[in-house]
Amino acid sequence: MVHAVQVHHTGGPDVLTYEEVTVPPPGPGEVQIRQTAIGLNFIDVYFRSGLYKAPTMPFVPGNEGAGVVMAVGPDVSGFHEGDRVAYAMSLGGYSEVRNVSAALLVHLPASIDDRTAAAMMLKGMTAQYLARRTHPVKPGDVILVQAAAGGVGLILCQWAKHLGATVIGTVGSKEKAELARTHGCDHVILYREEDFVHKVKEITGGKMCDVVYDGVGQATYPASLDCLKPLGLWVSFGNASGAIKNFDLLLLSQKGSLFATRPTLATFVAKRSDLLATVNDLFEVVLDGAVKIPVHQTYALKDVQKAHKDLESRKTTGSTLLLP
Repeated sequence: MVHAVQVHHTGGPDVLTYEEVTVPPPGPGEVQIRQTAIGLNFIDVYFRSGLYKAPTMPFVPGNEGAGVVMAVGPDVSGFHEGDRVAYAMSLGGYSEVRNVSAALLVHLPASIDDRTAAAMMLKGMTAQYLARRTHPVKPGDVILVQAAAGGVGLILCQWAKHLGATVIGTVGSKEKAELARTHGCDHVILYREEDFVHKVKEITGGKMCDVVYDGVGQATYPASLDCLKPLGLWVSFGNASGAIKNFDLLLLSQKGSLFATRPTLATFVAKRSDLLATVNDLFEVVLDGAVKIPVHQTYALKDVQKAHKDLESRKTTGSTLLLP
């Protein structure tokens, strides 16, 4: 028996129950790992609340982690007992021990520790597909990152700055503003005190942005569209404030023939070759120091309810880990 967090019915943080479970031996194509660190992400909130439907009930939430291989199932090659590994986009992460599809696992370089890996797999690969594939950021681009001090935000701002962009970020406090500035933001907007559309217009001299990366959702729509130049791209990649319910396609025409997309990491890493290319790109910028992975909060796995409450109330910055 091992400890895990289960959800027996969807709802608020109080539905997360810390209990003993039995983990079966790894099946065909699976690897069993002892987890040393587990990433906390807003997608975990979406599954817990029922916004995203879990495949079974009860279920173990969590989509990101790192650890050590304990056992290898049939038809698995390339992984062995004792290997250090990490993964993202595999539901079932809130557990001391778990089975993961070998197709989703990657080996960790010796110079990337487990906590850094667990903090960056989902968030870092998200930043990769946003800045390198959804809109390939290039020198001279002006971009806006909503929630720039969040887990994805701090990584994305650094990466975009590294690629030559002028980075504008929105944050909710002066403390978060300083954090964003030290992680790649050229300009920071305190959205609780300032009209971010007006400030973007002021910062850009009325030229506005090439792309807006928006993981906030309902609270920043449709204002994010007003931050774009004609033919600009709005990338809505998350729902931290709630899902957008009133999307109006005609607005894209009215506001300058804008483009809009709602991407998700799973599509970009659906092929094993794409997963490896994405994670290798991430490892490269981390190992050469261009992107640092800030772990600002850690919680014991048994304190997962508090971790979720803090995440949803905007008390966290950067990456947050659950420790088994």
